[in-house]
Amino acid sequence: MTDDSRADPGLASEYQTTLAGGAVTLVGVVHDHPASVARVSDAVERRSPDVLALELPPLAVGLYEAHAARGTDPLAFGGEMNAAIRAAETDRIVGIDGPSRRFCRELAGRFARERPAVGTVTRSLRGVASVTRTAVACRLAAAVTRRTPLSPTVGSRTEYDVAASDPPGRQAEDERRQAEAATAVLDAFEKPPASRIRSETREAHMADRIREIEGEGDVVAVVGLGHFDPLCERLRE
Repeated sequence: MTDDSRADPGLASEYQTTLAGGAVTLVGVVHDHPASVARVSDAVERRSPDVLALELPPLAVGLYEAHAARGTDPLAFGGEMNAAIRAAETDRIVGIDGPSRRFCRELAGRFARERPAVGTVTRSLRGVASVTRTAVACRLAAAVTRRTPLSPTVGSRTEYDVAASDPPGRQAEDERRQAEAATAVLDAFEKPPASRIRSETREAHMADRIREIEGEGDVVAVVGLGHFDPLCERLRE
């Protein structure tokens, strides 16, 4: 990072790294947090990637693109994903998360290898079905946004005790607290089998997708902090 970014604690972060010989910049975020929104915008503007990879299902990307094109405030809808699209000069914007046909095949393969309990499989599939319904809703909302004056949104955003107008240092400190609190919860409780299987399958899927698009040029990938370290490990293998 440049001296300017180091001077701004909202932009300097341990949750940003370059991989694959500098071809991939992985940015970890606290979803919808003002500090994360600012850091993602900065990273995309600086790197000017050939491909922007987002922790979104492919079906959902269009809604975020539509809101970015319409000028919707990222803190009103889309958070860091909206901000990344607005900052990007490339039209190559890719959703690297599941569900997708490939993700479902990978999940089925994992079930076949690990042979988890029936209840674990059922809960995993229910989680995938819920995310699929949300992704389809995003696809439909994107069509409405593009073809009408309406600007529908899907889902809810997380509220924080800081705003984009607060000093960068205060934003960065609040983001750090949010990240530490989330990590403490994960460390204190073991993930249920269904949640673990789905998370690990998602991370393997996202890592594979990043490796594939890496051949198209420089990549900036934006993911939640919970996936940042596992993806770093997988991409360094």
